[in-house]
Amino acid sequence: MIDRSQFIHGIAQDEPSRSFLKVDLPRLKRRAALLNRSLFCSVLAAILTALIIIVAFISALFNVAHEYGVAILFMAALIMFCVSLVDLARETRIALHDNDLRV
Repeated sequence: MIDRSQFIHGIAQDEPSRSFLKVDLPRLKRRAALLNRSLFCSVLAAILTALIIIVAFISALFNVAHEYGVAILFMAALIMFCVSLVDLARETRIALHDNDLRV
């Protein structure tokens, strides 16, 4: 997507054969934003999942109840994972639009 964006930015205004591609720039920016947020949410979900394991082991080591903390971390991890998948699905839907198939 980034390469395509850079290619489109390099097209001269007086090049009518390819200047129609400049219309795709806002869509490419939207796709990049969705992918960025999807990646961020998936990394956050992985960090929260690692925290679940850390909290569980530390709680077991000190013999402290950890059920509520682990449950909250687990729900947060699943929410971030779901947001990541929704954003990825939205980006995929945009990518499969007819405008991407011409060139």
